[in-house]
Amino acid sequence: MCKGLSAIPSSCLEKAKGMRVKLTHLAEKPHKHRSQEEKPPQDLESLLSSKTGLQAFRWFLRSEFSEENLAFWLACQDYRNTPEPKRATKALNIYSRFINSDAPQEVNLDGQTREALLGSQDEAAADVFDSAQQRIFTLMAKDSFPRFLRSSHCRDLLRAL
Repeated sequence: MCKGLSAIPSSCLEKAKGMRVKLTHLAEKPHKHRSQEEKPPQDLESLLSSKTGLQAFRWFLRSEFSEENLAFWLACQDYRNTPEPKRATKALNIYSRFINSDAPQEVNLDGQTREALLGSQDEAAADVFDSAQQRIFTLMAKDSFPRFLRSSHCRDLLRAL
């Protein structure tokens, strides 16, 4: 034992050792907690409900030049929560931006869904885009989301958590 420690009573040394053990234990807990948080998102729905996850997914889709699916899904969410007097304007915006054949961000919808939407273009019901939104969600969940999980964008998201 070194000279400095020999002058300290043994009871103090025992207390110091005990405190060291407790401090070491406390220092390990955040690390264990962090490793539990750093699991990749389990599904697309939980990713989209997280502000940070949504942003990381958007950046990923932008890097793949396929951001229109997420933009459409978000526009449909916004439309659903819009008061009825403002729905008609938002619906026209969604049709011109995503649905029409010359739309700048045309989404990949099957012909039947597209025709049903174009047939109900004059309606401003809250659920008018539900079927199309669900199809785009399914497309993202089966195609884009698995690629996102393997991407650097997902790793960046986990580091940010």
